[in-house]
Amino acid sequence: MRVLLYVLFAILYLLTTFFGLGPVLFADGSAKERILTLIVVLLVYTAITVWMRSLLKQLGKH
Repeated sequence: MRVLLYVLFAILYLLTTFFGLGPVLFADGSAKERILTLIVVLLVYTAITVWMRSLLKQLGKH
């Protein structure tokens, strides 16, 4: 079960990286727009990490 969880979250991280950091690095928008996008992407990374840690903690209790 843990392996499946790690695989699913690895896919989430890869998708976030591709669709989140791609626009930050390669977009032709203004610097302000790119920084705002970076902040949102970092918040998404944080949310994914917190979610993964809570699920792993719940699995450890069972």
